[in-house]
Amino acid sequence: MVDATELPGASKATSNGSGPESAADKTTAGSTRSGAPSGPRYAQIIGWGYEVPSKVITNHDLEQIVETSDEWIRTRTGIEERRVASDPQETTATLGLAAARKALEVADVHPSKVDLIICSTSSPEHIFPSTASIIQDGLGATNAGAFDLSAACSGFVYALSMARGHILAGDAEYVLVIGAETLSRLVDWTDRNTCVLFGDGAGAVLVAASSVPGGIIASELGSDGSGADLLIVPAGGSAIPPSLETVSSGNHFIKMDGKAVFRFAVRVMSDATKAVLARAGLSTDDVDLVIPHQANLRIVQNSVLKQLRIPEEKVFVNLQRYGNTSTASIPIALCEAIKAGKVKPGDHLVFVGFGAGLTWAACAVQWSVPTDRQEADWWRATRRQAGYQAAAARSMWRRAVRWVYQVWPDDPEGSPRRDIEPPKERETPLNGARGGDD
Repeated sequence: MVDATELPGASKATSNGSGPESAADKTTAGSTRSGAPSGPRYAQIIGWGYEVPSKVITNHDLEQIVETSDEWIRTRTGIEERRVASDPQETTATLGLAAARKALEVADVHPSKVDLIICSTSSPEHIFPSTASIIQDGLGATNAGAFDLSAACSGFVYALSMARGHILAGDAEYVLVIGAETLSRLVDWTDRNTCVLFGDGAGAVLVAASSVPGGIIASELGSDGSGADLLIVPAGGSAIPPSLETVSSGNHFIKMDGKAVFRFAVRVMSDATKAVLARAGLSTDDVDLVIPHQANLRIVQNSVLKQLRIPEEKVFVNLQRYGNTSTASIPIALCEAIKAGKVKPGDHLVFVGFGAGLTWAACAVQWSVPTDRQEADWWRATRRQAGYQAAAARSMWRRAVRWVYQVWPDDPEGSPRRDIEPPKERETPLNGARGGDD
């Protein structure tokens, strides 16, 4: 557990005045994983990063595809352009992996320190295995558990709540939370009511155990399954298995009752924000920045601005550039808000979202780390890249071992072969030991 006097942003500053890197560079202490906790635990966000595809599709581009117009899209949604994964090699997992690496880089945490990876997504790599497991393999996070979370656009906040729970319970010291989507592959590009809305991208944060008060201080989660059919991909699950008919009828694309979802969103965005502030013992006047789910500018205006009466300068919006990236929208917006200088130690933040399910979620955060990121020196960057290359080599070795078992399951005597393990990594400056430096 990061010591209170050593976490950037605490009342006692570090002697070298370092940025977020110094927060995670300390060895853990008082962890309930090795004994009783030495004091109160808090879940602090110490690393962040995002990744979006390079392909940009503007409203004018969409005018060439469906019957719509730039003016129609802007006035009804506030969206001007969105990013789309046009390269077949660009997937939910690759975007999530890139965002996760950036978050670990900001925190200066070696992947072997991560205890749990939660990937929130509605467009997973596969139905199973989990996208989180694929990301875990790509990171070389050999000591981490991994699973996907499905709560649609609310999923990232759900995952933050789960990360906080694991840390407060003492079950984890570092939890990597990822929101990643390639919804463009679930969109019917002939349906102007949905194709204008969605974009692709991923965002990630690293949540760490700390003795510094603050961090993720409260959460509010909710669901109303009676509205499950209002925003849905009908086919592909156990209710409507894939078939030629489901493919030809377009039932593997997103279907949405836009008006009903709009009414629901305006109500729950406001209600969820009020509820989480009450849990945290805060008022709207205490809030320094609200980062809402970036779905529709009119939803943000009618809920956060009008109902809660939070000033526009305290609400961060970037949907005009990315569209609705679902569960990735809040972490992407958080990264951009940090880059824009809108987040600083001591600030009270609220993340609030809604989505299919119907679900909603909000969390209150007391920010506790500096946001002036320091660039890693060339040696540290080289070590990090070498670690990722070693992770790829380890993964290839394990695949090769499984192949050997398939083609040569027994020895010539007919006795079962002993397990073949990949060579153990020696502790070197390139990989370090668990709990040590990067």
